Amino acid sequence: MPFEWYLEYEIQKNRPGLLGDVSSLLGMLSINIITINGVDDSRRGLLLKCESNDQVRRLESILKTMDHITVTKLRVPKLRDRLAVRHGRYIQRDADDKKTFRFVRDELGLLVDFMAELYKQDGHKLIGIRGMPRVGKTESIVASSVCANKKWLFVSSTLLKQTIRSQLIADEYSEDNVFIIDGIVSTRRGSEQHLQLVREIMRLSATKVVEHPDIFVQNTEYTLDDFDYIIEIRNDPDEEITYKDVEEPQMMFDSSSLSGFDF
Repeated sequence: MPFEWYLEYEIQKNRPGLLGDVSSLLGMLSINIITINGVDDSRRGLLLKCESNDQVRRLESILKTMDHITVTKLRVPKLRDRLAVRHGRYIQRDADDKKTFRFVRDELGLLVDFMAELYKQDGHKLIGIRGMPRVGKTESIVASSVCANKKWLFVSSTLLKQTIRSQLIADEYSEDNVFIIDGIVSTRRGSEQHLQLVREIMRLSATKVVEHPDIFVQNTEYTLDDFDYIIEIRNDPDEEITYKDVEEPQMMFDSSSLSGFDF
């Protein structure tokens, strides 16, 4: 059974033929290159496949003797490694909270790919998404569902019209679905019947995505510790995500308006 490894090295002195030397070394050790790409500044990442882990140990010992590169990672590939090779950049992770990942708007392609890979994993998964209005939160959730070939269900949303579900039909309880919850709409506009539906969905062994998780946990029995991943999207790296200007959803749709969905 072939083994997969992720190799990343930093170029100390770039010279013609350096990548060729590394590729030739891998060939001599009978290690196949699956994917190769530049990763951030002056680094290269490679997804490798080999028949024996002994090959990788020999590779590591030889790479340590090369003056022009420094090995920064040599390990079984993680999701972030695969995406780094695919997109040429690493997903930024919060230094203090390892489950929080940060993106800016021009990285939505990377974000969609990342979320799609999370959706493909079986079982319960609770994902929170923070971001200011019109930064691309809901659109990214839906696009990720398409990439993962998953059906998405709006439990609450204001994407097109205000949606507040109070019940699901039988086949909508499928664990293959992605359930999308707007934390502001659910907690500020949702009836007790709607909140009971949210609790039922939370118990499903499926993927749930909550927009505005901070507002959601303020008004429910759930906490941020219940979330497996927190994703932050900003228009630029220095943008502050704040809720001080968030008003009731009725600023867009009045509760008596026939344009809203409540079923």
